Amino acid sequence: MEFEAVIGLEIHVELNGTTKMFCDCPNRPGDEPNANTCPICLWFPGAMPRFSQEALEKAVLLCLGLGAEIQPRSVFDQKVYYYPDLPKGYQLSQAHLPLSRGGGIEITDGSGQRKKLRIHHIHMEEDVAKLMHEMEGRTPISLIDFNRAGSPLVEIVTEPDFRAPEEAMEFLKALRTQVRYVGSSECSMENGTMRVDANISVRPQGTSQMNTKVEVKNMNSIRHVGDAIAYEIRRQCAAVQAGEAVVLHTRLWDPDQKATVPMRAKFEGPCVPDPAVPVIELSREWIEAMRARLPEMPSVRADRFVREHGLTAEEAAFLNADPEVAGYFESVVREGIAPRTAMHWVTTQLMPALRERQLELGGSPIAPARFAVLLRMLSRDEINANAAREVLAHMFDSAESPEVIVGARGFQQVSDPGALDSLISQVCEAHPAAVADVRAGQGKAMGFLIGQVMQASGGKANPKKIRELLAQKFGAKA
Repeated sequence: MEFEAVIGLEIHVELNGTTKMFCDCPNRPGDEPNANTCPICLWFPGAMPRFSQEALEKAVLLCLGLGAEIQPRSVFDQKVYYYPDLPKGYQLSQAHLPLSRGGGIEITDGSGQRKKLRIHHIHMEEDVAKLMHEMEGRTPISLIDFNRAGSPLVEIVTEPDFRAPEEAMEFLKALRTQVRYVGSSECSMENGTMRVDANISVRPQGTSQMNTKVEVKNMNSIRHVGDAIAYEIRRQCAAVQAGEAVVLHTRLWDPDQKATVPMRAKFEGPCVPDPAVPVIELSREWIEAMRARLPEMPSVRADRFVREHGLTAEEAAFLNADPEVAGYFESVVREGIAPRTAMHWVTTQLMPALRERQLELGGSPIAPARFAVLLRMLSRDEINANAAREVLAHMFDSAESPEVIVGARGFQQVSDPGALDSLISQVCEAHPAAVADVRAGQGKAMGFLIGQVMQASGGKANPKKIRELLAQKFGAKA
């Protein structure tokens, strides 16, 4: 029997507001443990929550960026459960009247077709504290850091539209890009600002029945999400074929075993209205004012890059996967650099150099205008590509302009025909077999001679000029 998977995602995104959702404590979970706490986020008796306007705005922008419809009225509930990371015994969440409904993201599925993956709703909620388990020593203990308690979150609940692990991965990549564009979150699974749970079930191919689902948690990368879903599909298919029942429960992804392992039975506590947090009522005018704050979204920006800068759709989509990279590219183009040159050098030289130095583009010492000076020198044949890469490396360690670095370190490109003719003659005398091959029309031999001349010049010769002079010498095509 052939089976198909039915998959839905629940994505928690931590908003990057300056304070927590219901108090003025800094929203910095990574600070010294328990440094950012107060009677409200520790939920001392009598402490009254004060809802953050900034958290609301960040959440609304996120919803609008995902094409969701903001609800004019939303309410916080007490989601009751008992666990050490929740001191008051319930979590403030929007269980019944969420902030938004609808929305979705288009991806390209495995067959190359565009597919819309729908969002059911998006609701706000507060984050819980962080448990740290110390297993070494005679007595294992668990410690609690309340810095994260009360941090502002949204939970994005999708429809069960996914049929393959790859669809879930593509959805998460696109969602991460959309949220980063609106500026509501960094959406880093590695740093915990985006956390994903997957609900997976299987059914006979071609049927519409909804079978028992299993929830999988503890996935800290998009690749792990895909691996965990793929494993769980295989596990459930094997269980059904063996006549075993699939039981509703929660499992964890173990990346070392590359398997899901049982965690606990699925528990759904009661959700009751919270009397301490006022109802959120949003006017149509306020919602439209927030919509006007949305930036140019990635798909729209990518289409413009194709029209205005002559990039391919794939190149434009690649650049726009990161709003900072797309913005940097366009700043370089505004300095008068050809779009394709700017794209090539930003993506293949600048970004790898930043990663090698563990730097972010926003903290790069190489501003777009300074980078454009380097590319302008390259386009004028003042330096060659090898020298440009050397100069780029020096630009990370020095505040000097590219012109100063080139002059001080002798990176100027040699284009003088007299100097190059001398080098070409030396190389041709040293490699008569290659000369014969060039005369016979073998293109690879021409490339070999160019490389030898470049080497003889210490990498400073102009390769275009070398090719022209060799072509003239042997009557070959340049």
